[in-house]
Amino acid sequence: MMDTPQSNQAKMMFADVQADYDVVIIGSGPAGLAAAARAHELGNRHVLLEAENHASDTIYKYQKGKHVMAEPGVLPLRCGLPFAEGKREVILNDWNKGLTDQGIHIEYQKKVNGISKAGASGPFQVSCEDGTVYTSRTIILGIGLQGNVRKMGVPGESLPLVQYTLADPEEFKDETIIVIGAGDAGIENAIGLAKQNNVYLMNRDDEFGYCKDGNRNLVLAAEKAGQIKICYKAFAVEVVETGSNPPLEFVFDGKNGQERIACHRIIARLGAIPPRKLVESFGVQFPNQNPTSLPVLSESYESNVPGLFIVGALGGYPLIKQAMNQGYEVVQTINQLPVVQVDEPILRERLAGWQKSKSISEILDEVLARVDLFKSLTKLQAREILMESNSRQYKAGEVIFKKNDYTNTFFTILEGSVDIVFEKDGEKPQVISLPAGNFFGEMGLVSGRRRTATIKAGKNCIVLETARRGILKLIATSDEARKKIDARFIINSLITYIGNVFSVDDLLELSKEVEIKRFNAKTTIFKEGDEPDGLYLIRSGSVSVSKNINGKDQILAYVSAGNYVGEMALVDNSKRTASVNAVVMTEVLILKAESFKKMVDKNPVLLQIMRAKMIDRTRQNTSHEALGQDQSGIANFFLSQGLGEASDVLVIDESLCVQCNNCETACSETHDGVSRLNRAAGATYAKLHIPIACRHCENPSCMKDCPPDALSRGSNGEVFVNDSCIGCGNCERNCPYGVIQMAVNKPPKKGAGLSWLLFGLGEEPGHRAPDYDPAARKRAVKCDMCKTIPAGPSCVRACPTGAAIRVSPEKLLKEFLG
Repeated sequence: MMDTPQSNQAKMMFADVQADYDVVIIGSGPAGLAAAARAHELGNRHVLLEAENHASDTIYKYQKGKHVMAEPGVLPLRCGLPFAEGKREVILNDWNKGLTDQGIHIEYQKKVNGISKAGASGPFQVSCEDGTVYTSRTIILGIGLQGNVRKMGVPGESLPLVQYTLADPEEFKDETIIVIGAGDAGIENAIGLAKQNNVYLMNRDDEFGYCKDGNRNLVLAAEKAGQIKICYKAFAVEVVETGSNPPLEFVFDGKNGQERIACHRIIARLGAIPPRKLVESFGVQFPNQNPTSLPVLSESYESNVPGLFIVGALGGYPLIKQAMNQGYEVVQTINQLPVVQVDEPILRERLAGWQKSKSISEILDEVLARVDLFKSLTKLQAREILMESNSRQYKAGEVIFKKNDYTNTFFTILEGSVDIVFEKDGEKPQVISLPAGNFFGEMGLVSGRRRTATIKAGKNCIVLETARRGILKLIATSDEARKKIDARFIINSLITYIGNVFSVDDLLELSKEVEIKRFNAKTTIFKEGDEPDGLYLIRSGSVSVSKNINGKDQILAYVSAGNYVGEMALVDNSKRTASVNAVVMTEVLILKAESFKKMVDKNPVLLQIMRAKMIDRTRQNTSHEALGQDQSGIANFFLSQGLGEASDVLVIDESLCVQCNNCETACSETHDGVSRLNRAAGATYAKLHIPIACRHCENPSCMKDCPPDALSRGSNGEVFVNDSCIGCGNCERNCPYGVIQMAVNKPPKKGAGLSWLLFGLGEEPGHRAPDYDPAARKRAVKCDMCKTIPAGPSCVRACPTGAAIRVSPEKLLKEFLG
């Protein structure tokens, strides 16, 4: 063990304990590196132990060339080591250089297998597999989750050619490779490997529901192009060594029964779980038996073992910048120096004076106690929610949002109450009061469509308004929170779809019998002639209703989120009279046939309501059947171009278009020289042209992975880029329609030949030198429907023949389907 300098701190925690070190830091991930840098800066006797032969193993194992984000963008970085968004290789190089330049004491290939304490007042003893023992006053544990990868759980899972990480896809060539896992890591690996190999991707589900939209678009495009073969509903059975070439055989249960694929290697990307057994052997306690739960920690990240702190992903902070700040703050705590968590000034601002006499810690306790949705969260998770939220105070009777608004934030009631007003044409509005502790806004959040009800403030109303991204993150990380949101969504959906015919208690009971199911785009939900299995409430996405007429499918109707299908066969107790297909990825709530019958038996009025609606829909379908294949073909074309998830689309009638390009020119002149549309590109059918221009999707893929939350939605549905854009390009990659581009704010201006000849403006005639920095960061550019111009979109106003229109898909399809 190398000599270490004496600590400069006389008032450290456990200063009277005799030990070799003031602090031993285990794991050189971002949090461990930051802790070591701060300990070195303060003159603490420290050592950073790393099990591998390199620092930051998790990032080291990222795929080669991966772009690493520095989120959250609003947080400053507290650390003696540099970190900014960039390529994996650049970040690792900066950290390695910092370790060397600063002389931080790090020892490699030191895999810790034991932590114990010599009595209540003795030092910690840290033992490694190689027999080395360290004594320390305090411990910082930053071993993360990735070292405890989730394996397949089948025979052969540990064979030499079965691996659970992939750093460089270019390492393999001309092999047949099985990739298991339909998350982001699995998809990125499969796409990278497919450039030089024959790749099969195994998906346990029948769709890609647990990845970024951009990755979903990429893998489905790769499947369509024949670059990747995807096996859905695929469950591993075993891996067998063949003794020949290829050396492995992968056995799995698939849609067609048990199947076998000969392969050269298997790469399973199944995530990781906390190394619970190891951590529990150190004396650390967990809150429950859930294998994915994290240790119980204090607000200073100290475990139940005094002096043992946990940081990074295992300490609740998987994001790099947050983990680095956490590592810094723990060392401050150990040195008994003032610690104000870096997010506190931001939280104070977001709370806008609510409970201002209390500390942030006390406010977090209040929120966790008051809001039922948050009761299962840790304080760290609650901080995350507050970072994505703002408190709002409303006067009694003030409208928080109106029915048909296109906003999609989420609200929790901190004080007072709100009234939910359900309105239907020709019916008396139904008002439901929600007291403090409840939440609302989940309908627009999940469906992406307009608000389904008006919300008015009650007395003394204070709410917490949370950005869509924050709640989606909560749903993804907390099963209990997701279940509560699902239950409330189902209840409000039934009220919205079926009407005021049941009590809230009845609906709560009924919600327990509803199944939630997802369907990929262009997949069948049920077929004409099927037996009726239930009522399908469309939660998000949209569907087409079609019927086989003279041997051809003819579209009868387009049904968007917020409506239902399948009631006709249930009411008549007959077979399905039409087929229903998902136009885009669609999520439905299925009220089983037996549950529907129980509802009808309990309240016969429901049957009357359904029968009246069925008669109306039958009349519409009959008239649509008479329209013929031409109109159905046009409707099918529109739906194939993404109108099923659009809120507003640009359509050009080519029989009127004179190709003057005024639409593009007007768009360019309105938006600093960068046109938001490409008129000539796009698809055409029967003289109707859909150019490359934003469709302002109901559930915009561009908004789902934006680190600074720079994409916003206006009350009319327009999706626009705000000033916080950092130019990461995620939205451009995630958009399935190619309508977002990365550009600088002011591109080069064109100049005449005379400008070049007389004044030297530009490198050649017709090109004037730019009046901006060409090296400036590019930012996302897309159509914003000219939201700041009262007269409306410039492209439409500039069309001399009226060929260009912007219209909602419902209105457009109604035009052709009647």
